[in-house]
Order: sequence, then C-alpha cells, then structure tokens
Amino acid sequence: MPAVELMNRRIQIADNAFATIRILQVDPSIPGSQHLYKYSLAYIVDGVCVMRYDNERGKGDHKHIGDCEFPVTFTSIQDLIASFQEDINHLRR
Repeated sequence: MPAVELMNRRIQIADNAFATIRILQVDPSIPGSQHLYKYSLAYIVDGVCVMRYDNERGKGDHKHIGDCEFPVTFTSIQDLIASFQEDINHLRR
C-alpha cells in the first residue's frame, strides 16, 4: 500500500524558530517500529535543527536533542505531538 500523508505542517514558534511535523500512514510498518506510521517532527532555531523525533528505518522510535539520541515510546500520534511540544517548551526556557 502506498504511504498516505496524514499531516505536513510548519508552525512558527518565534521569529527565529519553527517546528515541522510530517506524518505518513504506511503499511507495512517501518522496520524497528510497532505501528503503521512514519514520522519526522523537527524543531529548528536559527536554521539549526536542535531537536527531532523520527522513526528512521531500522532504528525505531527515537528523538535527537543536539548530538544525543534517546528512545521514544510510541503510544499514539496525539501523545507523540504532545511530547514533542513539551520538549520544545522545555528547550525554550
């Protein structure tokens, strides 16, 4: 089945910062993930990606903050976006 785009948004956060959210429904699932979504959520400040959530093929669900990578537990798209927003709020403090 071809991928179906569910969301593709750019959200302005500040004059120098924005977030992008791209979510696709896929079948079969991406190797390493236990759900039928492929996603990339990024927070960009001054042209630099300071945080990204994704489920790159074979690596499963994870996030990058700076040069560090952390696992993410996927429960739903809504929870994923909420966690992403919480991390943005934390980084902006």
